Amino acid sequence: MSPVGYQFPERPVNTKKSLKDEIESILRERIMVLDGGMGTMIQQHALSEEDFRGQEFKDHPKYLKGNNDLLSITQPDIIYKIHKEYLLSGADIIETNTFSSTRVAQADYDLEHLVYQLNKVSAQVARKAADDVTAQTESRRFVAGAMGPTNKTLSVSPSVERSDYRNITFDELVEAYQEQARGLLDGGVDILLVETIFDTANAKAALFALKKLFEEEYDPRPIFVSGTIVDKSGRTLSGQTGEAFVISVSHSEPLCIGLNCALGAVEMRPFIETIGKCTTAYIICYPNAGLPNAFGGYDETPEVTAKHMKSFALDGLVNIVGGCCGTTPAHIREIAEAVKPCKPRIPPSFVSDGYMLLSGLEPFRIGPYTNFVNIGERCNVAGSKKFAKLIMASNYEEALSVAKAQVEMGAQILDINMDDGMLDGPSAMATFCNFIASEPDISKVPLCIDSSNFSVIEAGLKCCQGKCIVNSISLKEGEDDFLEKARRIKLYGAAVVVMAFDEVGQATETETKIAVCTRAYHLLVKKVGFNPNDIIFDPNILTIGTGMEEHNLYAINFINAAKTIKETLPGAKISGGLSNLSFSFRGMEAIREAMHGVFLYHAIKYGMDMGIVNAGNLPVYDDIHKELLQLCENLIWNKDPDATEKLLHYAQTHAQGGKKMVQTDEWRDSTVEERLEYSLVKGIEKYVIEDTEEARLNHEKYPRSLNIIEGPLMNGMKVVGDLFGAGKMFLPQVIKSARVMKKAVGHLIPYMEKEREEKRAKSGSIEEEDPYHGTIVLATVKGDVHDIGKNIVGVVLGCNNFRVIDLGVMTPCDKILRAAIENKADIIGLSGLITPSLDEMIFVAKEMERLEIKIPLLIGGATTSKTHTAVKIAPRYSAPVIHVLDASKSVVVCSQLLDENLKDDFFEEIIEEYEDIRQDHYESLKERRYLSLEQARRKGFHNDWLSDYKPVKPKFFGTQVFQDYNLERLVEYIDWKPFFDVWQLRGKYPNRGFPKIFNDKAVGEEAKRVYNDAQTLLKTLISQKKLQARGLVGFWPAQCVQDDIHLYATEEALQSAEPIAKFYGLRQQAEKDSACADPYYCLSDFIAPLDSGVHDYLGLFAVACLGVDKLCKEYEKQCDDYNSIMVKALGDRIAEAFAEELHERVRKEFWAYCNSEQLDISDLRRIRYDGIRPAPGYPSQPDHTEKLTMWKLANIEEATGIQLTESLAMIPASAVSGLYFSNPKSKYFAVGKICKDQVEDYALRKNLPVVEVEKWLGPILAYDSE
Repeated sequence: MSPVGYQFPERPVNTKKSLKDEIESILRERIMVLDGGMGTMIQQHALSEEDFRGQEFKDHPKYLKGNNDLLSITQPDIIYKIHKEYLLSGADIIETNTFSSTRVAQADYDLEHLVYQLNKVSAQVARKAADDVTAQTESRRFVAGAMGPTNKTLSVSPSVERSDYRNITFDELVEAYQEQARGLLDGGVDILLVETIFDTANAKAALFALKKLFEEEYDPRPIFVSGTIVDKSGRTLSGQTGEAFVISVSHSEPLCIGLNCALGAVEMRPFIETIGKCTTAYIICYPNAGLPNAFGGYDETPEVTAKHMKSFALDGLVNIVGGCCGTTPAHIREIAEAVKPCKPRIPPSFVSDGYMLLSGLEPFRIGPYTNFVNIGERCNVAGSKKFAKLIMASNYEEALSVAKAQVEMGAQILDINMDDGMLDGPSAMATFCNFIASEPDISKVPLCIDSSNFSVIEAGLKCCQGKCIVNSISLKEGEDDFLEKARRIKLYGAAVVVMAFDEVGQATETETKIAVCTRAYHLLVKKVGFNPNDIIFDPNILTIGTGMEEHNLYAINFINAAKTIKETLPGAKISGGLSNLSFSFRGMEAIREAMHGVFLYHAIKYGMDMGIVNAGNLPVYDDIHKELLQLCENLIWNKDPDATEKLLHYAQTHAQGGKKMVQTDEWRDSTVEERLEYSLVKGIEKYVIEDTEEARLNHEKYPRSLNIIEGPLMNGMKVVGDLFGAGKMFLPQVIKSARVMKKAVGHLIPYMEKEREEKRAKSGSIEEEDPYHGTIVLATVKGDVHDIGKNIVGVVLGCNNFRVIDLGVMTPCDKILRAAIENKADIIGLSGLITPSLDEMIFVAKEMERLEIKIPLLIGGATTSKTHTAVKIAPRYSAPVIHVLDASKSVVVCSQLLDENLKDDFFEEIIEEYEDIRQDHYESLKERRYLSLEQARRKGFHNDWLSDYKPVKPKFFGTQVFQDYNLERLVEYIDWKPFFDVWQLRGKYPNRGFPKIFNDKAVGEEAKRVYNDAQTLLKTLISQKKLQARGLVGFWPAQCVQDDIHLYATEEALQSAEPIAKFYGLRQQAEKDSACADPYYCLSDFIAPLDSGVHDYLGLFAVACLGVDKLCKEYEKQCDDYNSIMVKALGDRIAEAFAEELHERVRKEFWAYCNSEQLDISDLRRIRYDGIRPAPGYPSQPDHTEKLTMWKLANIEEATGIQLTESLAMIPASAVSGLYFSNPKSKYFAVGKICKDQVEDYALRKNLPVVEVEKWLGPILAYDSE
């Protein structure tokens, strides 16, 4: 809200050229330049909390650092300086420092009351800078009021449980944006820039707010609109395509429209091109300085950004260019110089002329060459008993299935109607529209918000980010009411259906229909400024065949009126509710559908563009029984005075009981080719497999199964295409036909595969007929004992007719290659979970190349990646090397590799893809900068040990062993999400986690089944003591010495004795963004230094679930793969649960540094406790050899039986180990890549050869050690 006593400014007499005209005249002459990132420049000042507070907010209760917009008040000189730097670098337009200056965003800081002042002051600071530079350079500079998207969204629910829930309303956003805009306008901005739009619904609220202000309070200012495409999918965060976004906001008539943020110029280019092709506005483009690096910073230099922007300009894509995140005055200077000689884009005079443009998540065009548009009618409480029942019961999620079915059956627009006396219409409409927004398969199409209650219509419009249709308004309440509603609809950016009603009533005669529609058209176009292409007339399809003579011409009147309206009212479209026509024959569905089919066949020819129909239930005109067809023709065209009686007689003799006519099976006596064609045209699935099989058995006519697809099936689809093109068949029937085709082809696929095998056998390409699709050798590589994922791959491949040779775990290279040769393997698959396995995979690839074994090599496992495969493994082997993400992909990859017709193209594609990956990788290495080890140490984490934190002494020193830990107490600590990952059961948002995965439509049922099986087996294993949990914990006095941690037997020995063990640390070296204040971490930073005088401590643990291997062998003897995998998965979960539960006991009991901790299981999952338990081999300390120190110090193998392999994997595989840190400031981090200086220093400290250290740290080396 504006301050008390605020007076709206008086509107000055407009005696000079408007701002819009002034800016537009410049845009016609040259490319204008926008400024760069305000946040980027603010970060360079490294401001403190005190700087953000200033004197004005020194006692404010909330933390204010990061609230950049506040700096316009507390540090105006800094903001002014930044503005001026951009202006002097060549910016024509600067943005105010108000990206988050709405009450919605400022609520995070309890500064909602300050919003008007924030915006006004920010605008004044920018205004002063612009005016000063204008005077200095005699070149006019402009100020754009920046209006960000807020931190809430109208299209996406913040609740995973309730997809219809929203934490803000359209009206609240409108109020917030109006408050912001008032401050900006009163502060003197020239332009209002609605930017970084990730949800178009939010933007529509902002545009609604601005249009209302310009109508009621302020002279209009130019509006710029800038969306944000979040990734290469070309969609906003809320799911809209670029073109759909443009359609959704074009009603605001922005002077400029474009994109900013999220992407660099290179990635943004195709989307800018798309937007330029679908708007008459000028194009604005201000990308980030490339894509963010791993630390969130931006590395693209001004010269590179400018080069990209110049290419945009040279190709005529842009009118205004600038920069977003990561860009600086240097970027803007280079951009301004680069585009100076370039001519601006010339906006087209019109786009999609004559077309109505609508949008859901995707664009939809209706124009001269569009076939009839189906508006799905079943989401109507008045028209569908099923839908009404569900809505009345508030079962909205099930009601969504009705909407989805309509879209699947061919509805291109979805009609939503909640008009029922027993419903709260506005609430029901808003709720259902919000549910629809959560379903992309439905929300991709535009909505038709249908109600006779305008408050219900507005409730729907406020929930839709796309461009909707309003159904409907009319002149029945007079012109004032009609114009008021039309203006509101235009503000929301919707198209409108106008019913042929006026103050007298419903128009029934042709001339009256035309007169009413003509009057409404001119009111909309001339008084409201409605786009003629957004006007749809419904000239009233009224009921015929009532037995009343005055109704006999209703169909003809509609058709004739439609023809004249289309000829005399440019741009207007024609629609109608089809069900009214046949209301006299309700209950006789076959008669009604025939009437609808005949009526549409003619009405479409005369100009009917769309209709509200039950998508999927329209007969093909030529398929209507000849007698019935003639009866319908006579009734519709009023050719026979007895047409109604004759049609009733026909209904009584052909469709008793009001049911659909029984179709005869005469067509079954035709040839098989004719039957297949008939099935396709009619969409009949019943006989298609039977007929396809009959054709297949006719080997003389169809020697190969492929001939049937190329022959009768394709011929049938050609007929379908011809009928659709002639308007005798509608989209729902085409969809039905496609489903029949899919079923027929699916039946033939196995036979085509068999024929290919037989052909290969006859040609002598194989020695004998192999019943398998191929032979695959699978192995977990040497040093690694993890094989659950590999086993699943084996089972999946086996079920798909592959012969699988599983060599188990810890398989040496020579054994793998020998098995491949002996079994004549077609493919080798390597699996591994720990990082040393990656080096073993490289070795296997090298050996395969040396021995000239030229068969495909598949790489899989949790630690593997496509990048590692492309960069480290593939170059060592000349045959195909392919990374396989999971079991679901393995069958496809293997099939393609073994298909003679596909394998060469597939391998070629892989070679090209991996080459691109390698190039990207090596380029990124060149760009990454690193600190020296000494610099990184200076910038490490430094704790104030004397005053900040006093370490708590553990309850004992040394170790405590748990020989047979109570499994019952571990069950509740099991994290089930990784369990489902083992089974490749991954729910989609919002059903990813446990137990929400059970709600997932795709995997929920199977996940529940597997989970129940796991519960049953787990109870049995625990009760029968088949598994045993064993582990230990230990604690020692500890001090850090630089990057290492020294452990002592007693506290008394700290200063006098040698340490009993040393843990060596690795420190982050990759340079962080200049604006990032994070230190360069090493684990030793969390332990008090030896010379600090503060006594500190370190713990360790090792836990395992024993008995898993024995059980697996028993199941494998019984050929029970399922329970073998299940036991391994449960063993892993128990071990992880043991680690979680034991850590909790350490914090509360054994070390007791958090003895009052009260956290539930979900808090433990989110690591909301103090302290960490990092493990060697993981990101915080990637060196597996540190396990050797753990094992020696605590006698882990002797105490627990947990062993280490030569690659330092743990046996049993269901084991977890790590170190305990109690420091409340300790945190998990990734060391990342390290340089040679650190490797050499580390090797010296560990007394190991550098080569040995490089072997173990291979994956994190920032240089090539070979």
